[in-house]
Amino acid sequence: MAPQTAAQFRSPEGMKKIANELVNQELLYLEAIEKGLDQEEMYKKELEILKESALKQYAINKLLADIMVSEEEISKFYDEHEEHFKTPEKARASHILVKEEDEAKKILKEIEEGLSFDEAAEKYSTCPSKEKGGDLGEFSKGQMVPEFEEVAFSMEEGKISEPVKTQFGYHLIKLNYKKASGNSPLEEVKDQIKQQLLMMKQQEVYLNRTEELKDKYEVKTYF
Repeated sequence: MAPQTAAQFRSPEGMKKIANELVNQELLYLEAIEKGLDQEEMYKKELEILKESALKQYAINKLLADIMVSEEEISKFYDEHEEHFKTPEKARASHILVKEEDEAKKILKEIEEGLSFDEAAEKYSTCPSKEKGGDLGEFSKGQMVPEFEEVAFSMEEGKISEPVKTQFGYHLIKLNYKKASGNSPLEEVKDQIKQQLLMMKQQEVYLNRTEELKDKYEVKTYF
């Protein structure tokens, strides 16, 4: 079962439901044999369709079973496609959002006098992020409104901005950290590259083999 589906059956009660369902299906199977349903022509036709489909999939799996991707191939692909693994400049910031500039200035004064930014966010901010001390998580350019990100990306880490006006109101922004743009490390994208290369190699083997078989078996198409 898929993990989400399986989770609901991990309890003793869930296991009992599965056992009961297996019993129910087995009872219907025994009755079907007793009635001779396995000898009906409609069943035999459906069975042949299922057998053909299963054999096709088995043949494909067997054809692709030995295809592997080496560490050298992964490294080579990474080196030759560095532009695909670039990461943009990122920042993580918290904010306090209020409607009026004067209110934002009063809150900033309280913070300067000792109130922590997180407490101020929980106390005054109108943004749902107040529940997390105003934390907006990590973001790159283009994810926030221009006025907000222009200030956020120009700040020093740990600093708090003057009130910043956007379409939502006035923000006090605290920059938690910035990450410079660069490339994702090989270890971080290794599995992604491996899967991509594996799919490419499997597709190539599959198409080459089917082209070879067209010389052996006559193919006619009607479209």
